[in-house]
Amino acid sequence: MQYPDIDPVAINLFGLKVHWYGIMYLLAFAMAWYLGMRRARKPFSPIAPNQVEDLIMFGAFGVILGGRFGYVLFYHFDKFLVDPLWLFRVWEGGMSFHGGLLGVCVAIFFYSRKTNTTLLQLGDFVAPLVPLGLGFGRIGNFIGQELWGRVTDPDAPWAMYFPNDPMNARHPSQLYQAFLEGLVLFLLLFWFSKNPRPRGAVSGLFLVLYGSFRFLVEFVREPDSHLQDQLWLGWVTRGQLLSLPMIAAGILLMIWAYSWAKKKDQQQTAQVEG
Repeated sequence: MQYPDIDPVAINLFGLKVHWYGIMYLLAFAMAWYLGMRRARKPFSPIAPNQVEDLIMFGAFGVILGGRFGYVLFYHFDKFLVDPLWLFRVWEGGMSFHGGLLGVCVAIFFYSRKTNTTLLQLGDFVAPLVPLGLGFGRIGNFIGQELWGRVTDPDAPWAMYFPNDPMNARHPSQLYQAFLEGLVLFLLLFWFSKNPRPRGAVSGLFLVLYGSFRFLVEFVREPDSHLQDQLWLGWVTRGQLLSLPMIAAGILLMIWAYSWAKKKDQQQTAQVEG
């Protein structure tokens, strides 16, 4: 397949350039707001519709700050040590999902204090709002010809030639991630969260599924050039290392959620029988 040569600049108006990647961020937050408003109308929602905008604002700050800090600390810490001010030069690019996730968790924690809810309640509310935004972000990566896949068999049906690397056929791993982390993850979480679940179960499922999808796609995603000689055991990438704790935490969280719910039901049954 030949890459559909798309100009990364969507709009150029009198020298003012609007990149597709920025538009994808706007679409991500707009979709999160729309889905949040729908979920806030459910009887088991921890927040009211008029609180959704503030929650999205808190989350946006968490994504941007956490994503940048995570990218610098997880992937370019050596560069940060040489030039600490590079951390703040966000226009030079570089965001990390795992850092963004930690940033969102911190933002949700502070917002939960403001709304007298809990981190897990808001986490369960926010989790289904995230995947479509991730999908938009991966499409932005594809348009920008970044974070592409490993070199593959040129005759394979999925092989794609990118203009920035016309000599090598590669996996379009950005599209794999957009499909798995965006569409599939959204559909599964949306279905799972349609009905009330034990507190923490939706958040746990998000961690398990995203971590698993990311771990799998990393097998065909090209590692960052400066990290290719730092693979754990010779094959485990930095993205896979960061995803393993997510999967473990998600499994433990789901076990705890259902165990806590079962114990609570037993206590209520005992009180009724008593």
